[in-house]
Amino acid sequence: MLVVSNTSPISNLAAIGRLELLRSQFSKLRIPDAVRAELAAHPDLRARSAIQTAIRDRWIQVSTPGDSGLLRLLLLELHLGEAEAIALATVLKADIVLMDELEGRQLASRTGFVVTGTLGVLLQAKRTGNIPAIRPEISMLRSKARFFISPVLEAKIIAAANE
Repeated sequence: MLVVSNTSPISNLAAIGRLELLRSQFSKLRIPDAVRAELAAHPDLRARSAIQTAIRDRWIQVSTPGDSGLLRLLLLELHLGEAEAIALATVLKADIVLMDELEGRQLASRTGFVVTGTLGVLLQAKRTGNIPAIRPEISMLRSKARFFISPVLEAKIIAAANE
């Protein structure tokens, strides 16, 4: 399975010490250059170190999407990391795009990709027994990663996790 990620799922999960959930679910991720640059500036030293180790160990691999007309079009609506992630997913014919930002998720979905994000990874981890509960993870996301989740979405995720 070929998976391309934007910055936010990697950054958010690294911030709460759960980066390994990505590896257990996908074994390898591809990220574009812009995402690597954003991750290199992660404000949390432990998270940044974990991300750098994952890149060095090559389970997070950096690829260049190339300068294409698609990338230029995507940049009209999205930030660089999101645009490059969708462009890279298109070039590589990825199976899944990991992204949290609503605009990017919607565009990736309209482009035909299966899209999931931080909460989807946590929900799958709960279902497979890799984490005991999702509520504490959401709480840590809020406090350590400044993650925003609407009350409606939080209720849906908690219900889906059977908590």
